[in-house]
Amino acid sequence: MNRFSLALGALLAIRLLLFPEMPAFADTAPGITLTNPAIRLTFSGEHGEWLGFDSIHRNISLLEGHSDQNLWTLVLLNGLTVLPSKAESFTGQMTDGDPLSLEMVWSGFNLEEAPRLRVIVKVSLESSEAEIRWRIRLEETGALALQAVHFPRINSLTPQAGETVAVPEWMGVYSQKARSLLNPEGNPHGRWEWEYPGILSMQFLAWYSDQGLGVMLSTEDAAALRKKFAVYGGEGSALCMEAIHQPPIGQRSASFYEPPYETVISLIDGGWFSAASRYAQWGRQQYWVKESRLKNNWVNSWARDTGAWVWNRGFSQKVLVPALDLQAAAGLPVNVFWHWWHGCAYDAGFPEYLPPREGIEPFQKALANAHSHGVHALVYMNQRLWGMTTRSWAEEGAEKYAVKNVQGAVTPEVYNTFMKVPCASMCMGTPFWRNKYAGLAAEAFNLGVDGIYMDQACSSLSCYDPSHGHPLGGGSYWMEGFRSLESDIRSRCTGDRTITLAGEGCGEAWLPHLDLMLSLQVSLERYAAPGHWNPVPLFQAVYHDCVLLYGNYSSLTVPPYDDLWPPETAPREPLALLDRKFATQFRLEQARSFVWGQQPTLANFTTELLVKREEEMSFFLQLAGLRHQFREFLQEGILLKPLPLETPSAEVPLSRLSIYAGQQDAVKEYKATIPLVLGSAWLSPKQDLAVAMVNISDETQSVSFQMQQTSYPIPFSGKICLVGVKQKKQIGRCREGMADIKLDLGQGEAGLILFQAE
Repeated sequence: MNRFSLALGALLAIRLLLFPEMPAFADTAPGITLTNPAIRLTFSGEHGEWLGFDSIHRNISLLEGHSDQNLWTLVLLNGLTVLPSKAESFTGQMTDGDPLSLEMVWSGFNLEEAPRLRVIVKVSLESSEAEIRWRIRLEETGALALQAVHFPRINSLTPQAGETVAVPEWMGVYSQKARSLLNPEGNPHGRWEWEYPGILSMQFLAWYSDQGLGVMLSTEDAAALRKKFAVYGGEGSALCMEAIHQPPIGQRSASFYEPPYETVISLIDGGWFSAASRYAQWGRQQYWVKESRLKNNWVNSWARDTGAWVWNRGFSQKVLVPALDLQAAAGLPVNVFWHWWHGCAYDAGFPEYLPPREGIEPFQKALANAHSHGVHALVYMNQRLWGMTTRSWAEEGAEKYAVKNVQGAVTPEVYNTFMKVPCASMCMGTPFWRNKYAGLAAEAFNLGVDGIYMDQACSSLSCYDPSHGHPLGGGSYWMEGFRSLESDIRSRCTGDRTITLAGEGCGEAWLPHLDLMLSLQVSLERYAAPGHWNPVPLFQAVYHDCVLLYGNYSSLTVPPYDDLWPPETAPREPLALLDRKFATQFRLEQARSFVWGQQPTLANFTTELLVKREEEMSFFLQLAGLRHQFREFLQEGILLKPLPLETPSAEVPLSRLSIYAGQQDAVKEYKATIPLVLGSAWLSPKQDLAVAMVNISDETQSVSFQMQQTSYPIPFSGKICLVGVKQKKQIGRCREGMADIKLDLGQGEAGLILFQAE
């Protein structure tokens, strides 16, 4: 421990010279304290445990004492772990004499596979910024079979009033119940994990209180290497966060591993939008924005100009004909998002999509007729599933090219709750699967479809099959494989038209490859566990102007049923009208889509709804018309910080029926309290400001809030107007960079508030 004592004394002397007004190290040795004007960190002098994390400005301690304060954990392929406490030697010293940078080294683990293993952690502070930069390096790894490096681990965040966890799970969600959900009575070790690139659309997690102060954990990995983020519980109702780095086994040096990027922990002030804004400073500088298909004007004009999507299933008569009717009623371009066009049972017979279930000739004729009226079709093709009971699974030897787990076996996945047949995920790192899928996509394109919806696109898996030729576990092979697949599909689908590609979920790494992204969390209540999570537009707050977002489970009918599923589980009346008591939920889902900048989508539309649900359909058409009119804001614009909007709320009944969710569960409906007025602020490419507002209630709602030039780009002076479908009226003025907004929104009324400088 002599090296630690000498380093401690030297760092103390330099620290007092540079920042005489602040303590450099705590007087209560053995502890290492690293400080700048915003943050104070404390580590144990014995094993380097992370003991303290303080906000100096707020005078708040963000870590509470906990039995597990390990800064890192190594997980081996055999399931065993290596911990800092197992090291016989630990040292802590300045990095190159920098008083804002600390290097800690652990060694002497007595591992047979790696007898000379050393773990080196570098912790750095900026001179005044409220952020910590972390690096970890493993040296002399020998024959260590390393599966994951958990680092840094933020163990036991101090409970705060109204604490919230926000996660960019595709579009984004937040929970105000994370601590209780992860620490149920008798089992305080719950855990949530999200993979990146994948269901975690961006590389961060955020935790904050109702006072705004919070912590953001992020990585700055421009190569989009595979990793995970986790939130977990622990003894004493602990709430913890960590990043999990996955080494690419077989591609790294035999002697060391170091993630080629920094992990960052930042203090944030302002909730989820503050986290998104901080992340955007880095994320919007990366290649995926520069190569975004939308920003480069590579997306087909028909997709950009879509006024509404009809998400229907089955034969063309149930898909294309209703779309033509909706287009006539809306006076807007309508396109279809088409499931169950294929010849196999959904979530069972993939990838045996061809021929179409209604036959090739009728299918082509129906598409040709739709095209003559300006209606285009995106058709469903899952980009990774292969049914394990299909003939092609055996005949083509597909198992060889499927994703393998650590044990070297396929992990069957069952999605179809009616047929209960297993599917396997195919490995994107194999040329076999990419060629198979690209060939099917080209065949569908040649039949006349306009685009492919690639289900499960914005997700990735770890594969441990050495015969595939890619590194095992981590690395970049999944995204490299997807890039090759996308390029192959587009090269095969050329001529007098080009193909459009859409994918499930949101993901920054897919911005250069997808034209549209399906974003369904606007309908989260229809499929998620009641009361656990709420949707929030995190992805839009960072990347809205980089991709077209569409999608909604919002429906006025019960879910459809595939004719190729077992008849004994079929409903008596597929697509029966839902009870009118769920009308407010329908308006909520469509309003979220509107104020969060997505292309409107209506699921399970039938022409009779224009009459039998006239009120709800009028609401939908109103929003679709406004969005199409103001695409410079709601499609091309940038989402600004949440409005200082206090609106009334009400408890309403919610349907929990999507396609599968809820149909065989105990909870098919429940009640929840929701806001009755939704709003958002947008900045157009021309730097104009607009505010989108929607009243989803059955009564007139009075709305008032104030906007200031310090937070929004409002004119110093000028007119404030409300524009609706049928009217435009002045509702106030901007005075000295301040706007007091007061308006009454009628039942189901929506509008755009515009600001005209004078």
